[in-house]
Amino acid sequence: MSTDPSAIRSLAVSAEDLLAAAEASARDGPNAVLRVTPPYSGRMRARLHVVQGDADDETLHVPPASFLREDAPPYPTPDQTADELRDRDDETYGVARHREYHERRVAEWRETLPDYVVETVTIPADGHEVRISLLGP
Repeated sequence: MSTDPSAIRSLAVSAEDLLAAAEASARDGPNAVLRVTPPYSGRMRARLHVVQGDADDETLHVPPASFLREDAPPYPTPDQTADELRDRDDETYGVARHREYHERRVAEWRETLPDYVVETVTIPADGHEVRISLLGP
């Protein structure tokens, strides 16, 4: 076991943790990352973490966007879904209808986002690439 991140060859991350971190980042919520803590070995787990204050130098914080391809769909904002709903000919805009529509679009985003997970990610501390294993549905 080591405090050297170059020992890492693969990272496992749960789909749930990745979605939560990506959504928090997209919603300008708390600074959510996928954290990997020492001691480091070949196979490690990246877990959801909300950054509070300064991180210690040995802990790795990987932004959720690093786990996603560039063509991953953006998080559907309330303003965006309101505009989408207003532009539809088969729906009439209303606050309750917008809430339902927005919830449906967010659920669709959550369902499709795991399809955009990359095969490798670059470790910020030293720039080496590691394989990604997505856990869960």
